[in-house]
Amino acid sequence: MFAMNISIDGCYEHTHFTPDEELMDYFTGIMQDTGLIVYGRKTYELMVPFWPEVAKNRSGTPGDIAFAEAMTPIEKIVLSRTLKNAAENTRIVSENPEGLIRELKQQPGKKVAFSSTSLLPRLMGFGLIDELYLVVHPILTGEKKRLFENFLVPEKLSFQLEYTQLFKSGAIALHYQKK
Repeated sequence: MFAMNISIDGCYEHTHFTPDEELMDYFTGIMQDTGLIVYGRKTYELMVPFWPEVAKNRSGTPGDIAFAEAMTPIEKIVLSRTLKNAAENTRIVSENPEGLIRELKQQPGKKVAFSSTSLLPRLMGFGLIDELYLVVHPILTGEKKRLFENFLVPEKLSFQLEYTQLFKSGAIALHYQKK
C-alpha cells in the first residue's frame, strides 16, 4: 500500500498541505490497518522523530495526537545506504529491498505501507504496490515535484477505484486496488 497527499497537479511536497482533523482521522485509520511501514531515508527523517515526539509530548491537535499514537508503535524499515542510526522500532536495510519487500508481503497480518516517493517507481515496476491511497487537495502548485512525473513502468499497470471520500476541506481521498 502507498498513501500520499497530492495537489490537483500531482505535487507531493508536504509543505503545501495542512491536514485538518477530518483528514488526520482518515490517515489514522490507515495506520490502524498497517503492520509495517517501509520508508526511504528522506521520508523517514521527515516523519521520525516528529510524530513520535507528538505522541510522547501529546502536542498538537487531537487528530495529530491520534495519528502519532497510531503510527509511532508500528515497526518500521528504512531502505537506505547512508542512514546509520534509527529509532528503537526501526531497522535499516541497505541491500536487496525488492527481495525483502516480496518476503514481507507474503507474511500474514496487517498491511505493509510504503512511504517513499523516490522508491515508488521502482516498487511499482516490480509489482510491489497493490493499493494506492491518494488524497487530492484542491490546489494547484505549479511545482516540479510531481508524484508520477518521469514514471516508467515495464508494462501498463491497471488499478480499480475501490472508494472515494470527500472531505469538508474539498480534498478527496481515492483508494485504488491493483487489478
